[in-house]
Amino acid sequence: MRIAGYAAVFDVVDRAGDVMRRGVFADAGPVPLLVQHRGGPVGTVIAIGEDARGLRVEAEVADGEVARLVRARALPGLSVGYRARVVQQGAWRAILRADLVEVSLVAVPMQPAARVGTISDL
Repeated sequence: MRIAGYAAVFDVVDRAGDVMRRGVFADAGPVPLLVQHRGGPVGTVIAIGEDARGLRVEAEVADGEVARLVRARALPGLSVGYRARVVQQGAWRAILRADLVEVSLVAVPMQPAARVGTISDL
C-alpha cells in the first residue's frame, strides 16, 4: 500500500507545547518508516520534503498487518522522531532546525493535524 500525508505541520502547537517552524527539516533525507516510534522499518519513505503546510511524506507500507491497521484507520496519524538543533523558547518551544531521525505511523499523533491523507494500493 502507498500512503501520503503530513508528518509535521508548521506553526501549530503540539500536545507537548512544541511548534515546528518552516525550514526545520530543510535538510531531511531518507529515514525509516516505523510504527509508534519503535521496532524495525515497516516500509519505505519514498518522498519527503517541506511545502507551505509542513513536512509531506509519501511512503510504501510493506508490512501486511500494519497496512491493515492503516486501512482500518487504527493508525491514522503520522509523527516525526527528531533531534532538535536550534530552538527558541517563548510561550511555546519553537523548533527552528532539527535532524529528522524517522517517520512513524501512530494511533495518536503528538500534532493532531499530522495525518495520513491518502491511501492507495500499489
